[in-house]
Amino acid sequence: MHILHAEPDISICAVSRVWQTPAHPAGSGPDYANAVVTLQTSLDAAQLLQRLHAIEAGFGRDRRTGRWSARVLDLDLIALDELVLPDAATQRAWVAMSPEYQQVQTPAELILPHPRMQDRGFVLAPLAEIAPGWRHPASGQTAAALLAALEPGKLVGMVPLSARDSGGFP
Repeated sequence: MHILHAEPDISICAVSRVWQTPAHPAGSGPDYANAVVTLQTSLDAAQLLQRLHAIEAGFGRDRRTGRWSARVLDLDLIALDELVLPDAATQRAWVAMSPEYQQVQTPAELILPHPRMQDRGFVLAPLAEIAPGWRHPASGQTAAALLAALEPGKLVGMVPLSARDSGGFP
């Protein structure tokens, strides 16, 4: 059953395979299960993110424990249509920010597309499965091109857990 199945104003269009991904840094916890969905919605970005956070809370996620703390469920809004939020300059600044600095900084507003998506195999591999031609609205690169440009080390240890089908998450 989809976790978004009964959500009003949200229709799932495609679901990637579920990928097992090592915790980062290595040995810091159990492996993750990652997947990507494409959807249609009448919600704006802030409303959709609020809905995703409510779903997480329903599964026991407590966001007060820290930005990268252990959690049962983590639903990220990676992109929405061709939106670049809050603006192109802020998007570029967060993309250019070092990962170390991002660990201590929290954006004051929603940044779309997600400023680290191009660095994350656990986002790009499943995204390229279901939407290889999707274009990043800031860079213009397709999901397939972003995946091809990814450092090979960013895919180490990733294993698809499920066969691709028309179903949903296990």
